[in-house]
Amino acid sequence: MSLRINDIAPDFEADTTQGRIRFHEWIGDSWAIMFSHPKDFTPVCTTEFGAVARLSQQWATRGVKVIGLSVDPVEEHRKWAADIESFSGAKVDFPIIADPDLKIAKAYDMLPAEAYKAETPADTATVRAVYVIGPDKKIKLMMIYPMSVGRNFDEILRAVDALQLSEGVPVATPANWRPGEEVIAALSLSDDEARQKFGGFDAKLPYLRLVKLQGS
Repeated sequence: MSLRINDIAPDFEADTTQGRIRFHEWIGDSWAIMFSHPKDFTPVCTTEFGAVARLSQQWATRGVKVIGLSVDPVEEHRKWAADIESFSGAKVDFPIIADPDLKIAKAYDMLPAEAYKAETPADTATVRAVYVIGPDKKIKLMMIYPMSVGRNFDEILRAVDALQLSEGVPVATPANWRPGEEVIAALSLSDDEARQKFGGFDAKLPYLRLVKLQGS
């Protein structure tokens, strides 16, 4: 069965470039991002891993651990890391999971449709999947790109900001929201409750009430 938002992220043990881990234990009390890529020593993947490496301080500021994955072995990951660092100018300080038996890829539906019918190298390459996982080990967000399209990690960072902002707070973020901008009061709040909680709101429509959060 396919994974859905708010499912518990499947736990697993695996070898990584930083040693063997149990996934839930590795996450601990942090937020986590796991992202898969088709293959080591490929051009788009090199740019993506470089982008993640350059955002190292941004992930740390938000209490987010990042971890990569492909079906290649750890030895290849370690060799490839040198190319990533040369290209990006940033150290690859996050682990990369080896998944040669495809157990994790299949548990997370990281493979293209053809991979479940055939076993060619192209079929077993993982697509560009992203999973944002909360400290409760639940999947908060999923993004899946085809192999030919590089991901926008600035957008993933923005999505993490939105997820963390709305965690336990009755708000949602509008289209193209950026940190510091107004958010939307949840429909679960009456007008009086919204005024009491947020000190007022700007009603663009009866069901679209913009509020400014304190400290944002």
